Amino acid sequence: MNTTTALFHLFSAVLLFAALRVITARSTVHGVLYLVLAFFNAACIWMLLQAEFLAIVLVLVYVGAVMVLFLFVVMMLDLNSDSVRTGFWKHFPLAGMLGAVIALEMSLVLLRGFQPVQAPELSAQALEIGNTRLLGIALYTHYLYPLQLAAVLLLVAIVAAIALTLRHRKDSRRVDPAVAVRVKRADRVRLVKVPSANAAAAAAPENKEGQA
Repeated sequence: MNTTTALFHLFSAVLLFAALRVITARSTVHGVLYLVLAFFNAACIWMLLQAEFLAIVLVLVYVGAVMVLFLFVVMMLDLNSDSVRTGFWKHFPLAGMLGAVIALEMSLVLLRGFQPVQAPELSAQALEIGNTRLLGIALYTHYLYPLQLAAVLLLVAIVAAIALTLRHRKDSRRVDPAVAVRVKRADRVRLVKVPSANAAAAAAPENKEGQA
């Protein structure tokens, strides 16, 4: 067994353990952290396959952005883990059976239906450009509209996550933006003319003489 095979088994074992702990951890925050560990080990496996761009994207996008957003939402919602896990073991046999069926179907697809072909050799110009730049050219030319659609879906997910964290309490003070836009300067600001200190000091002796 060479070093690459040993590292693959190590990362795969940690990935499976982290994935199992995602659904069995009692704390939702711990589940999110285990999911971060699973993504990181998946990125390491991509590195072993010499797909460095996919590994970097997996770490930057999922671990650095999406999972941080998930962790923020979970901590802001303060979910009750006991209520979420209610009925877990009751539905576990059905979930396990469905998972076994999915694994069996995937194995049949990989063993019988999927026939890998030899990848075509890249030209000297393509090798000089690099796979990362070639992937970017293909992504932003042939797959531009699916990319924009994915961006819109992520935007909707972010807006929904922020909306879930909004809690209307009785003691909170909120400002209605529509009322703030319609307000006029005369309703909020009143200009008052106040005499200066020098004018008040000059008027004081004249008042004393008038009284005398």
